Amino acid sequence: MKYIDEFQDPELARRLLADIHATVTRPWALMEVCGGQTHSIIRHGIDQLLPDEVELIHGPGCPVCVTPLEVIDKALEIASRPDVIFCSYGDMLRVPGTGRDLFQVRSEGGDVRVVYSPLDALRIAQQNPEREVVFFGIGFETTAPPNAMTVHQAHKLGIRNFSLLVSHVRVPPAIEAIMRSESCRVQGFLAAGHVCSVMGTGEYPALGERFRVPIVVTGFEPLDVLEGVRRTVRQLERGEHTVENAYARVVPPEGNPAARAMLADIFEVADRSWRGIGVIPDSGWRLAPRYREFDAEYRFSVSGIDTREPAECRSGEVLQGLLKPHECEAFGTACTPRTPLGATMVSSEGACAAYYLYRRLGGAGRGTKEPANAASAPGAAVGGPRTPDVAATAPAAASPSASPSASLEGSTVV
Repeated sequence: MKYIDEFQDPELARRLLADIHATVTRPWALMEVCGGQTHSIIRHGIDQLLPDEVELIHGPGCPVCVTPLEVIDKALEIASRPDVIFCSYGDMLRVPGTGRDLFQVRSEGGDVRVVYSPLDALRIAQQNPEREVVFFGIGFETTAPPNAMTVHQAHKLGIRNFSLLVSHVRVPPAIEAIMRSESCRVQGFLAAGHVCSVMGTGEYPALGERFRVPIVVTGFEPLDVLEGVRRTVRQLERGEHTVENAYARVVPPEGNPAARAMLADIFEVADRSWRGIGVIPDSGWRLAPRYREFDAEYRFSVSGIDTREPAECRSGEVLQGLLKPHECEAFGTACTPRTPLGATMVSSEGACAAYYLYRRLGGAGRGTKEPANAASAPGAAVGGPRTPDVAATAPAAASPSASPSASLEGSTVV
């Protein structure tokens, strides 16, 4: 396959679904780690086309969503300073802190700028030597290498008015924390392909063995997700718990050696707090001591932060896979993309935003499927034109005696 549309082939999707239906014999709960996978699943109605025995639990794989409130509040305090130019990706500007967000800081006179690369922020620092320029460095292993490279460049070029507010997190410790939770129901994982493209798959076999769960590395297109589900279910039915790479076109076992070397030089592993979850040991990075002068937390010495989450927001439970977004009482009423209470409604990868965008407004509990045409309700295409979805084109769920592929008849995309 060479083109993206080949990974949305409805006929191949029917075959994968038929194989999953034919393989499953008992209930299984799988977690997709990445928020990008969650959006693909909800957009294309994949969760509604799977057998009732297969439940997909949405994991904490949204980098914006898991950035802790304390760090958001520190960003707000730093961005409010008159000598600072605060740079961030656009999806962070509406993430609520305690009482306000970066948009409000900008409306109050703060110099908050949207950039598309940390190198843009470094360039701004070169152009404004009299100002302090701070870049908000968040994300998983995928976004950490360019942020590390920017610090490397700042050090090499002697740019002293640039710093990084770091909130980087790592996936394997999060998987371990999930599996150690007393409320955990996860029996298999779909690992994030873009993370593994950087770090490789070397950290996963020990996790799979320790917790006896299959871990399948997969991508984000519909066929990628379905193949990941198929392989995971097949392992569970056989009583296996190995690591499989279903995204070999992107992920080599060793990952990206150059990126990993850069990360090892610039960062060091540290405990990290996750919003809605708490502190997970060794789950993040911070700047290594030799690069401390580029650490915004050290440079600005922010203290006295009093964080307060909205009492009605249950995004922490959503991030832990304990609650589906529409099961939160505030979902779609007090909490919408225009008036978000939590980061999961703001981020382009947040589960709450996905459910709102594709009109998953309620009615399904654990182990049940919503009507297959739920995504085609009026106003479903909130964000503008998009590719037709399976859920919008497939008929309602077939009876138990129907062919597993029957629910895909007439669909244009999976």
